[in-house]
This record gives sequence, structure tokens and C-alpha cells, in this order.
Amino acid sequence: MKILVMVKEVATVDDEFEIEGTAIAERYLGADLNEWDDYAIEEAVQLADEEIADEVVTVTIGPEDCEQTIRQALAKGADRAVRIWDDALDDIDLLDVGVKTALLRAVVAEEEPDLILSGVQAGDDSFGATGVSLAESIGYEWGAVVNHLDHDLDDGIASVRRELEGGVEELTDIELPAVLTIQTGLNEPRYASLRGIRQAQRKTLDVRGLDDLGIDEDAIAGDLAVRAMYEPESESDATVWEGRSEETASALGELLRDSGVAQ
Repeated sequence: MKILVMVKEVATVDDEFEIEGTAIAERYLGADLNEWDDYAIEEAVQLADEEIADEVVTVTIGPEDCEQTIRQALAKGADRAVRIWDDALDDIDLLDVGVKTALLRAVVAEEEPDLILSGVQAGDDSFGATGVSLAESIGYEWGAVVNHLDHDLDDGIASVRRELEGGVEELTDIELPAVLTIQTGLNEPRYASLRGIRQAQRKTLDVRGLDDLGIDEDAIAGDLAVRAMYEPESESDATVWEGRSEETASALGELLRDSGVAQ
């Protein structure tokens, strides 16, 4: 069995930041592996550890700068990685779900995985739709917001538990090949060992451009663009007291009495 895991480097933002035009100023930004994808990686590597999966391949869409971040997946046990990028993508303001689906679909056609895992959503854009969109595009079965996966996979069936609205959970069987979007808490992602980090630098990371994937530039014309960015106004203000608890307790008590919370 081959497992393909979709991973993404996401932007992290300092607590205090400034907006310049339609973006957060670079000096306030960092980068990290998407939290939800980390759980998808762990699930795939566990299946490989149990000799259920023969190969774990990761795929990401991003420029060369993201390679060090996405190599974390290789350090944790993935066998190899594919990075999709092209100069034509530099001019796109925002990679929407349709564009991502077109790019990932081409990699799936090459790799022919039995199981595709991704995080439920990305920590930066929070679209939460790429996994399901890809499944629909390639004709795979899918399960979204999976918080438990039975590793038996008997007869090519994935038995999963998934979260629904209102705190309801669904137990269902999904026939492979399939796409599963993984919720946080499904497992406990491992830390990359020093040995794993060293091995990751020697593992294969292929870069695939539009020509390699047989995709025309017209197919990556996105429908979304960022027109403005602003920090929303707070609907309520928090009162913060500084000092020792003995000094601030009375002020807190007065505030609670004034608001009718305490008598």
C-alpha cells in the first residue's frame, strides 16, 4: 500500500504585527509545518511502522524556501517527498482550492496511491476543502474530519470515526482508494529524532513544475484574490490588572459586583 500525505508550510504570526497593503509585514512572520498535517503524517508513519503501508510519500505546493519545513515529514519517517512549484505560480495572489486540486490531481495520477491523507485544514487560510475537492476530482471515496482510523484496513476498507456538527460522531466504512482529512487529536505526533533529521537530508525530494505535470498555465488561473486586509475591531475590551494577586483581588471583586456577576 502506498500512502500520499498532503503537507503544507504555513505562516505563523507574532502576537503584535502590522499590515502592509494586503499582507502582514514580513518581519512579523515565521513558518512552520501545518499542525493538522502533522497528525496526518503520524498516522501514515504508524501504518508504515506496522508494515501495513509499503511507502509514505508527501506532497506539497510551495517554493524552495519551504523545503526545510516540509523535510520535517521526512525526518519523522516519510520515505520521499514531492514539491510542486513553477515560476508561473509566483504571480498568483492566492492559491485557491481549485488551483490546488488541479496541481495535486496530476501528482496523484503519477503516484497512484491507495490512501491519501491530509489535515482537516491549514492554519493560515483555513479553507478546509482541499482534501474533499481532490477526492471528488479523482473519483476517490472520502471521509472528512476523521478522529479515529482502524489500522486493520481489512478487504481494502477503512473503518473511521469522524466528527459531525453539534458534537455528533459518525462511524463509517470507506472503501479504498480514499482520501481522509485528519483532525487533531487522532494520535500523538512524534518528534523527529536527530538520526531522522540527518536521514531526511538524504531522502529524495522531487520538484515538479507545470510542464512536468502536464498542466497548462491557463489551468492555474485562480478565482480568488486578496483585495484588502485589516485587523477586526474587538467587540469587547478586557480589563487587565498587573501586580500580585493580593493587590488585584479587590479590584476584580468590585468589577464582578458592578457587572452583576457577584453579589
